[in-house]
Amino acid sequence: MKIGIVQQSCTASVAENRNKLAAGIAKLALQGSQLVVLQELHDSPYFCQTEDTANFRYALPIPGEATEFYAKTARENRVVLVTSLFERRAAGLYHNTAVVFESDGSIAGMHRKMHIPDDPAYYEKFYFTPGDLGFLPISTSLGKLGVQVCWDQWYPEGARLMAMQGADILIYPTAIGFESTDTPEEQQRQREAWITIQRSHAIANGIPVVSVNRVGFEADPSGATGGIRFWGSSFVAGPQGELLYQASDTEEETAVVDVDLGRTETVRQWWPFLRDRRIDAYGDLTRRFVD
Repeated sequence: MKIGIVQQSCTASVAENRNKLAAGIAKLALQGSQLVVLQELHDSPYFCQTEDTANFRYALPIPGEATEFYAKTARENRVVLVTSLFERRAAGLYHNTAVVFESDGSIAGMHRKMHIPDDPAYYEKFYFTPGDLGFLPISTSLGKLGVQVCWDQWYPEGARLMAMQGADILIYPTAIGFESTDTPEEQQRQREAWITIQRSHAIANGIPVVSVNRVGFEADPSGATGGIRFWGSSFVAGPQGELLYQASDTEEETAVVDVDLGRTETVRQWWPFLRDRRIDAYGDLTRRFVD
């Protein structure tokens, strides 16, 4: 499968962000991409740096105006498209939602972000209700896509559940970056941990991983922090965790990456983690903590 990724910076203009994304998608389609993956909340700035009700203006219903735009983009470029939108489900009820479009523009499925962080500069609990769709792969013409969103990527349980239900690939639209007061050493530890945990999902489940992150600096409107410098570094890993591609940590990029989905069965024959799981001994995983 030829997978296209779009790593870009965002402005306060939804129209500007969408137009740049559409141009990137079209470029990738001309280069042979069958699947294109975008970053988290790509239509807007990362507004979760502050708790401000004015930011709910970015939320839109699904289906609606945003999905119409990306449906048309997927259809015109004949690609399966993974997007990340701020969903207005009802008055006072909002989700951080990945929407997958088939190459004919129809909605193949959605994943509502399950794990919602609440940290300085990442005040997502103010905006997003935890997802209620579970960890279900989305069936497309290219295979089953195990789509999750950002903070979901740190949890091996979600990756495993996707793999157990036949996901051919794990996909994570992301928005994560450096906090200005952290030392350079701490910044690099965080970035490497982010890459390592996701590569481990590839290894433990024997399937490829695609993670697409924002890039560039976005100021904190409140001035409480020094803003976020998103670390880019979008990457594609194979079923043994091998890096097939890694983007810049500072620059916008589009890239097409060839991924051999047929290697999954071979790798799982060598490393039969699914075969050797002790499912009779994992009951305590459903508990918060074992005292």
